[in-house]
Amino acid sequence: MKDFSGKIAVVTGGGSGIGRALVLQLVAEGCSIALCDISEEDMAETCRLAEAEATQGAKITSFRADVSNEDDVIAFRDHVLAEIGEDHIHLLFNNAGVAGAGSFVADDRAKWERTFNVCWDGVYLNARAFMPLLVKANEGHIINVSSVNGFWATIGPDTPHTAYCAAKFAVKGFTESLLTDLAINAPHVKASVVMPGHIGTSIALNSAREHGISDVLAPGETEEERQQSMEDFRDNGLPPAEAAKIILDGVRAEEWRILVGEDAQMIDAATRTDPKYVLTREFIEQAIPTMND
Repeated sequence: MKDFSGKIAVVTGGGSGIGRALVLQLVAEGCSIALCDISEEDMAETCRLAEAEATQGAKITSFRADVSNEDDVIAFRDHVLAEIGEDHIHLLFNNAGVAGAGSFVADDRAKWERTFNVCWDGVYLNARAFMPLLVKANEGHIINVSSVNGFWATIGPDTPHTAYCAAKFAVKGFTESLLTDLAINAPHVKASVVMPGHIGTSIALNSAREHGISDVLAPGETEEERQQSMEDFRDNGLPPAEAAKIILDGVRAEEWRILVGEDAQMIDAATRTDPKYVLTREFIEQAIPTMND
């Protein structure tokens, strides 16, 4: 799929971050967009920006949905069919995610499962709902956003991150297994797994909003310190627009594995070379000092 003009794309988590950047770049190429997010305010801002960028008659529609809730996902799919006016889509970006509640041992089960379910069920349920629409198109592509934490299960030696890592590993494995499934049963549909490193998004702030800031504090950290670190995370890292460009270039090239950012490239190479060493404090403190900032 070299050209997105005239295509129809579904983007989950399109209210901010990488999702918003994907929407803006796609509509600028004449691609019609259906986005969902849990935040109506964030979606409204994305739609406002997208309408200014849209070319070639691209349509834009939005729908509030919790991607971990199957009823919401089905309602979103039905909304897309009604508003776009077609029986197919060409692109599905399973991008929505949340972090927090990282300890399997110490954290509240409901909050742990909330993180896992958004990050994994959000991919699975939307894939279930929209795969028939991808298959109906003359060409299709499903793009599932995992993370470097989908092959590197840590954010540092002092902070548990089990829910997010487990979900992102599942997203990676699911997408890899789809390659054979699609080749046999729907060869005109491609699949890609995206593994970003540190992208300057509001995921940390959104996670605190979802779980409560007290649930995302590091040991000994005050709420004020955490608020500042989350804002620093948003304001640093690879800009979402650059991440979106890397992703869309990967889709055009039919790359099934898309690493986003120099840190993702470095961690991937290190993990392949010495999978035990990359989980040690020494590696994290020497190779990635920002993990402890």
